[in-house]
Amino acid sequence: MQCNEKGEEVKYDFDTAVDYRGANSLKHNFARERGKPEDVLPLWVADMDFAMAPEILADIQKRVAQGVLGYTEPKDDYCDALLAWFDSRLSYRAARHDIIKTPGVVFALVAAIRAFTSPNDAVMIQTPVYYPFYDIVRNNGRALVSNPLVYADGRYTIDLADFERKIIERDVKLFILCSPHNPVGRVWTRNELTAMNEICERHGIVVVSDEIHCDLVWPGHTQICFGTLNENAVVATAPSKTFNLAGLQTSNVFIKNAALRNKLKEEIHRSGYSQLNTLGLVACQSAYTQGAAWLEEAKAYIAENIRLAREFLTARLPKIKLIEPEGTYLLWLDFSAYGLTQNELDQRLTESAKLWLSTGTTFGQEGEGFQRMNIACTRATLTEALRRLEKEFK
Repeated sequence: MQCNEKGEEVKYDFDTAVDYRGANSLKHNFARERGKPEDVLPLWVADMDFAMAPEILADIQKRVAQGVLGYTEPKDDYCDALLAWFDSRLSYRAARHDIIKTPGVVFALVAAIRAFTSPNDAVMIQTPVYYPFYDIVRNNGRALVSNPLVYADGRYTIDLADFERKIIERDVKLFILCSPHNPVGRVWTRNELTAMNEICERHGIVVVSDEIHCDLVWPGHTQICFGTLNENAVVATAPSKTFNLAGLQTSNVFIKNAALRNKLKEEIHRSGYSQLNTLGLVACQSAYTQGAAWLEEAKAYIAENIRLAREFLTARLPKIKLIEPEGTYLLWLDFSAYGLTQNELDQRLTESAKLWLSTGTTFGQEGEGFQRMNIACTRATLTEALRRLEKEFK
């Protein structure tokens, strides 16, 4: 057993950097292809830099050793692992037949848009928000309606009056909720969720809640699964962000309403998709049955990274405003005090500081002057990133 910097015993190692040479990692091995300098430090796409939990890796290796990776369907123990996880952690009680397996949350969102709306119907999102939300609405011939979040005093809130007014004026049919919110880091309170739910129920809106970051919530905040408030909600989940398994393309959607559930199943069937990634199914079940200890240590490590970043920025770079994260391992940073255009800010970060962050306008026009920084990385990587920021902007 080893100890962390606080002298506490820990089982897992998050300080040793993974060797990404030859991994074809989108985050680490495609700087040149994405127009970045080869020596840029990548803190952009939402992958952790941590090796997966050894328990999950062992189950994957065991399955590979069988030598058979054909079409695979999970049995009841897979569903039982999901149900137990979401019941114990989010008090969300579902049944096996409520689960629909999909190869990713974005795939599930697209299927929901196509299943529950018609061409030209209006779909609402809350901006700035995870950038695929824009594409999946527009690329499927639906009308995009934005309910911009209100940014004031370093925090984001919901404009409920605008929310309901646009639902009525634009005849919105479906609302995609990002909970916890990416990139602003909000973990919505019960009051906020209840208020939105009442409006949506009043106007017959289908709510699709992207809860992919639901396990990554910080002390003082509680993740409320939207499905606990609305029996008709479509709740999209995945082990990918929680356990760093995005490449295995496995997600799970919960729908208690049988009519909506059947509509989504029919849409997925029309897409031609059936069985999921075999190793993804193995990893997902393993994560939800054996991953809890690894997750708690990973969260403690990331929480210390947040503290380090907060204290560094406050002491050395006070013009960079950290939007305090309530959830996710993504820091939303406000650089607007420097008076730079987005292009100028991006260029200084990439070409001079040699930092690859996610530019704010990727998440919509409300992201002007912001950058998103992934701190699910080793302490050494974060320290180097902060040092480069200080050298460039102090």
